[in-house]
Amino acid sequence: MAVKLFICLILWLSSLSPLQGGGDNYEFRYPFIKRASSFWAASSSFSSSNTDEVSYDYIIVGGGTAGCPLAATLSQNFSVLLLERGGVPFSNANVSFLGNFHIALTDTSPTSASQPFISTDGVINARARVLGGGTCINAGFYTRANSGFIRRVGWDARLVNESYPWVEKQIVHQPKLAQWQGAFKDSLLDVGVSPYNGFTYDHIYGTKVGGTLFDRFGRRHTAAELLASANPKMLTVLVYATVQKVLFDQTGKRPRAMGVIFKDENGNQHQAFLTNNRRSEVILSCGAIGTPQMLMLSGIGPRAELQKLNLSMVLHNEFVGKGMADNPMNSVFVPTNRPVEMSLIQTVGITKMGVYIESSSGFGQSQDSIRCHHGIMSAEIGQLATIPPKQRTPEAIQAFIKRKRDLPHEAFKGGFILEKIASPISTGHLNLVNTNIDDNPSVTFNYFRHPRDLQRCVDGIRTAAKVIQSKHFTDFTKCDKPTVEKLLNMSVKANINLIPKHINDTKSLEQFCKDTVITIWHYHGGCHVGKVVNPDLKVLGTNRLRIVDGSTFSESPGTNPQGTVLMMGRYMGVKILRRRLGKAANV
Repeated sequence: MAVKLFICLILWLSSLSPLQGGGDNYEFRYPFIKRASSFWAASSSFSSSNTDEVSYDYIIVGGGTAGCPLAATLSQNFSVLLLERGGVPFSNANVSFLGNFHIALTDTSPTSASQPFISTDGVINARARVLGGGTCINAGFYTRANSGFIRRVGWDARLVNESYPWVEKQIVHQPKLAQWQGAFKDSLLDVGVSPYNGFTYDHIYGTKVGGTLFDRFGRRHTAAELLASANPKMLTVLVYATVQKVLFDQTGKRPRAMGVIFKDENGNQHQAFLTNNRRSEVILSCGAIGTPQMLMLSGIGPRAELQKLNLSMVLHNEFVGKGMADNPMNSVFVPTNRPVEMSLIQTVGITKMGVYIESSSGFGQSQDSIRCHHGIMSAEIGQLATIPPKQRTPEAIQAFIKRKRDLPHEAFKGGFILEKIASPISTGHLNLVNTNIDDNPSVTFNYFRHPRDLQRCVDGIRTAAKVIQSKHFTDFTKCDKPTVEKLLNMSVKANINLIPKHINDTKSLEQFCKDTVITIWHYHGGCHVGKVVNPDLKVLGTNRLRIVDGSTFSESPGTNPQGTVLMMGRYMGVKILRRRLGKAANV
């Protein structure tokens, strides 16, 4: 027995990257990662011999899902400065362990890896604030985009198919299928979400098992680990470096990006500049919330909005912040009379009606869980408290607390079937609230504004109910086959939130969709191709400024977008290098 335990320990340690085993000693693996306050010392190796000014070939703003692979790739041939407003994920247990998935989202401290925001629709959401971005706080599911998406965005399919494996070989794993996920898979097939496509990264109609960022020991691997592929002599990564705005030279016909202003962890201001080469670039990879906000704070956006906040106008573009979309999700609670293990998304049903069906389980069984959250879909996590803050009266809060105390213990034993709308037609907008980059902008998604989105939700909830009523699931949960109304009633109660309830919540599927809408963080848009950027993702009307992130998407790729955003960072890095150097790029 002791020998077996020892072997398991060795296998576990060997599976960890040096940064995971080392915790705070990540500096040995990533010597180029420094705190922002060390800026001059960290970047002195790039000083030109005939000037005292430090300059870079590329300055990337945002070390997230796209920014990390982009920086690692560009550093193979050019000097790169990567600026990330958050800290490192390596020694953060809330990031690293599957079992702590929900805790990272409930942490609302200023140094948390997750920054909550509330859309004007009333849905509480989250954005990443950590090196590695959304790969550090999401549910880990990995899949590629459907081929139609690649065609629509005009990407080179051959380079796309070279870029996905570059990511997958480093941080993606095949999951050990949880029993819950196995029962879910069989139930999907039973209700006609077929065929079964097995384990695959590809986006194919039917039921499949996808990849995951969690290894077999439940440890998360993030985009930050892709920096291990960088040229350490050509890359500087600064954490706790909050960029305030992009600097422009406006003496020519077009505004020309020159560099950025950022503040360090102590609040001190710094400037970083590009080299004088016309091909040097500032690249924004701040995400669908951060990038439109950064553009406007830098003077690029709707004239009236910038004037309202007394921001200096660099370039009028009415489309910055427009076309914001978030894939609406609703969940149906699944009771069980048996204990179930924790599992995040592993199996997915890809239907032909524009709906994806996924599932999670077991995040409500610890005593802490019973007190502070209801599984993956939790009010305290911030996904179900959909009443606007100004309507959160003391009476509503007390009623919320009472309802929660009255919940039976069994309500925390099950899991959820998740139904998500693919490519919502409903869109909204993003607007500045003030000029403080640390504050969230105002975001409106207009969930279910278009009737087609609402109809797809109804179809998805019906499918989810059939899955739960399937004999495979009832045999697994050891519960009697529930009626649809009972399922919805349990879901409304289990998914405790502060949203005003309607008496027909459990009779009208349309009302149920509207009242229980949540998010799975797949928001996108705000800097669309053809309106804010060109097909090469260069910002229209400017020189030396580009965007590489999901703000350029008009739809969320695949069932879950992170795989394509990771690939996008690698893809654009290789594309830039090949255009500059040809075969000499050697990538």
